[in-house]
Amino acid sequence: MNSMSYIEKLLDRGEVELIQIGKIAEIKRGTSITKKKVTPGDIPVIAGGRTPAYYHDESNREGQTIVIAGSGAYAGFVSWWEQPIFVSDAFTVKPHDCLIPKYCFYWLQSMQQQIHELKSGGGVPHVYPRNVAPLEIPIPCAENPEKSLQIQAEIVRILDAFTSLTAELTAELTARKKQYNYYRDKLLSFEDGEVERITLMNACDYVDYRGKTPVKTNDGVFLVTAKNIRMGYIDYETSQEFISPDDYSTVMRRGIPKLGDVLITTEAPCGFVAQVDRDDIALAQRVIKYRSKNNKRLSNSFIKHYLLGGEFQKKLRRAATGSTVKGIKGSKLHQLTIPIPKPEEQARIVTILDKFDALTNSITEGLPREIELRQKQYEYYRDLLLSFPKPDEQAA
Repeated sequence: MNSMSYIEKLLDRGEVELIQIGKIAEIKRGTSITKKKVTPGDIPVIAGGRTPAYYHDESNREGQTIVIAGSGAYAGFVSWWEQPIFVSDAFTVKPHDCLIPKYCFYWLQSMQQQIHELKSGGGVPHVYPRNVAPLEIPIPCAENPEKSLQIQAEIVRILDAFTSLTAELTAELTARKKQYNYYRDKLLSFEDGEVERITLMNACDYVDYRGKTPVKTNDGVFLVTAKNIRMGYIDYETSQEFISPDDYSTVMRRGIPKLGDVLITTEAPCGFVAQVDRDDIALAQRVIKYRSKNNKRLSNSFIKHYLLGGEFQKKLRRAATGSTVKGIKGSKLHQLTIPIPKPEEQARIVTILDKFDALTNSITEGLPREIELRQKQYEYYRDLLLSFPKPDEQAA
């Protein structure tokens, strides 16, 4: 799709007018409600987050609704709803007749970063209707309302097709993850007496990284914290912290992480598991490293899969303490047991689960990678379709 030729074809010599969204849409605050005043029901209460805060038994918005979160870490987040909702710590954008709601949503979504940057306030950041109202939305052929709505509808049709494909892939991924979890737990379930069970302490060498937190630097050795560990892999992109090589030698004096070592978080979050997949990393507090004492008898990869499994995660939750933030002491974690099937059975289980894992969790292959590519493709065409020539460019 060529950007200018397709947009010019849509416009058919018509012009684009930039109009403040506040002039062609009603921007309305929600109604504050606390959890104590909520009557349990199935109506999502939309507040300052990206997902419903809780569920109520009545709504204050119906039909197609654009919501912008009003406060908190996600202040400014734009969402789309096609069901009754209760808008609380947020506000809605309801377009007038000259503007198709879904077109308005896609445009606001393309402005997501700029809207986030409208945050103000000290402790709790806010985005207010008055911040969003002056933003200028491109209206194609504004002088011809019928043609304008036709162009908007065509753009919506194309972008809906992209979002539909992404939604289908996401639903497929959800189904595959359920299947993966089911087969993983079946493969890792052993009858009493069928296999030997020993504690992690006896099966593995381990290191519980504690002590003074090293000074963070702009570059150096990558510091893997609890925030980097996902269920099954290390995320090096979302949170990036580094320490100096000098601090690295101090922090790692109890054992440098090696390829294949198994990591588990002890809190915030608790019980997330990954396997070391690269050299030159350091480990932060609240991360414990396990390494099989005899890899021929018990493989590190089998340990990883077992620690990810439902049986072990249930044992871990029972041993964890804390009300709001759950955590587990290393001394308790080390006493949890792990089964040791025959090496050939371990190898068979690891092979099967590695294939499932690649399909459902890999960010370089499988469905997650496909979803990421489709999302990037959608964002590319969304920005392309909404990048109309500016009025001064049209005049030229």
